[in-house]
Amino acid sequence: MNINEKLISEFSLKPFQIENTVALIDDGNTIPFISRYRKEATGSLDDQLLREIADRLTYLRNLEKRKDEVRESIDSQGKLTPEIQAALDSAETLSTVEDIYRPYKPKRKTRASVAKEKGLEPLAELIFAQEVKSGSPEDFAREYISEEKGVANAEEAIDGALDIIAEQISDNAEFRSEIRRMTYHDGFLATKATDPNAESVYTMYYDYREKLSAIPGHRLLAVNRGEKEEFIKVSLEMDEYPVISFLINRLEIPGSIFTMLVDRALRDSYSRLIAPSIEREIRSDIFDAACESAIKVFSQNLKHLLLTPPIKGKTVLGYDPGYRTGCKLAVVDPTGKVLDTAVIYPTKPQERIAESEKIVLDLVRRYGVNVVAVGNGTASKESEIFISNVIKNNSLDVKYMMVSESGASVYSASKLGAEEFPDYDVTLRSAVSIARRLQDPLSELVKIEPKAMGVGQYQHDMKPQRLTESLSGVVEDCVNSVGVDINTASYSLLSYLAGINMTAAKNIVRYREENGEFTTRAQLKKVPRVGEKAFEQCAGFLRIPGGKDPLDNTGVHPESYGAAHSLITQFGYETADVARGGLAGLRDKVKLAGSANVAEKLGIGIPTLNDIIDELEKPGRDIRDDF
Repeated sequence: MNINEKLISEFSLKPFQIENTVALIDDGNTIPFISRYRKEATGSLDDQLLREIADRLTYLRNLEKRKDEVRESIDSQGKLTPEIQAALDSAETLSTVEDIYRPYKPKRKTRASVAKEKGLEPLAELIFAQEVKSGSPEDFAREYISEEKGVANAEEAIDGALDIIAEQISDNAEFRSEIRRMTYHDGFLATKATDPNAESVYTMYYDYREKLSAIPGHRLLAVNRGEKEEFIKVSLEMDEYPVISFLINRLEIPGSIFTMLVDRALRDSYSRLIAPSIEREIRSDIFDAACESAIKVFSQNLKHLLLTPPIKGKTVLGYDPGYRTGCKLAVVDPTGKVLDTAVIYPTKPQERIAESEKIVLDLVRRYGVNVVAVGNGTASKESEIFISNVIKNNSLDVKYMMVSESGASVYSASKLGAEEFPDYDVTLRSAVSIARRLQDPLSELVKIEPKAMGVGQYQHDMKPQRLTESLSGVVEDCVNSVGVDINTASYSLLSYLAGINMTAAKNIVRYREENGEFTTRAQLKKVPRVGEKAFEQCAGFLRIPGGKDPLDNTGVHPESYGAAHSLITQFGYETADVARGGLAGLRDKVKLAGSANVAEKLGIGIPTLNDIIDELEKPGRDIRDDF
């Protein structure tokens, strides 16, 4: 299989797009870097499509690797034929390859292997051939009676031979493929209650049946969870008549004395071997499909959450609601620094409303609070009413906003939470997190494991590695799309930069603490574990406000600084103008001069030229402001 040609066909892209994308991935480039800084090479493919291509590339390469392993194994047994070779070459899924390999795969002890040890394989071949037209099957079977081999009579010989035939039928790749297709299209998923009187959230599945090909992914995940929690039993129901008819048409030869024995063997093969195996395979396949669908929704929701516009330049009072233990407060200045904390009890059971109002008023007036961020968890409704009344009764020029607190407790109890606020208990850390989520959702939420953010369903039922890979990819894309201030970012945020792992991220923070703020992007090369490749991948996503070179606070990659400086001077600007608010009117001037001509003169592509213009006209632009 030519993998590149396969990808070109599947994604309906031009050959150069796939060839260059695959080459860039193989060269160790990250998806954000390829998407942002290699647009000429990929034809401006976005990060989502690039990740899909990368996933499919991995699958196809694993498929080819498995084909080679299977081919080598069959060849080592001396059984590799041109037909098997052709079947492997044309196989497009791992399940097809496994079907082909099944007859040659080393097996544990089975009824068929026991029968072969008793010397019954020749009898099985005779019966399966169905060439004998007269006589009695028992007459032929008596030749295989052997006290030494444990075959007591003709009936035992025939039973053993039929076990061998049943396994041969089950191992037939063509039969399994067709039966799998028939089962998926015509079969049903059925569920029954383990205890019809038990109360649970799965009551709708206590007696439920739905066509396999039509069941929505979220319903399948619910069924799987109900089965896992032992409230329901799940099975696949399939009318065996069309399957048996298919096998009869393919296997039985009328007129032979062995025809009815073959009929017996194929029915046993389907009910004992094929159907249970196909059920496991189909359930695994539809579970994988349901997971992929759920992960896609999860990823979309996570992206929207992470790219929520920040509330900039405001002092925020974080409010973590509660009942018995009170409501925790934390005042955070516009830079995210904690100014003060407190605990109040305006909710049941204490309801010390007047005292609580006095504390809130004192914090608001002392620190000039602009916004109150109220967590949406336990006691949030009562807390919202309380804060609303405090603002209204005292005519405060303060707004309040409900903020999702999903995962706040996870952060509060985490190692990172303890490192940031060793003197605060977990509840006060939650209040800080809620406040910071309003100020800069992305910077705060990257501290929390993505699946703990409450934006998806059934995450605990999915394959952990696949879920983590997908969600980490979303976080990585969001972080790099927004850009990171290297002088203020936590190591959690820095670790999602293209090319930067957790060790390098911690080293960046340590270098910053020991040597002061970074003044140029190039200084990053002095940080341990940040080599040339890592610098190439991450440099364009770093921001240094007030640095020596204004371009260091833009999305212009250092590799394009020469082109950017030439562009600035060519149209009568100065580099300092970038820091003073941007080069207004640059795009119009470039259009007038001809974008293609300008790009050619600068030695760059038009996509890169357009990106540079965007950055020079609006340096420091935050893409989240557009949402």
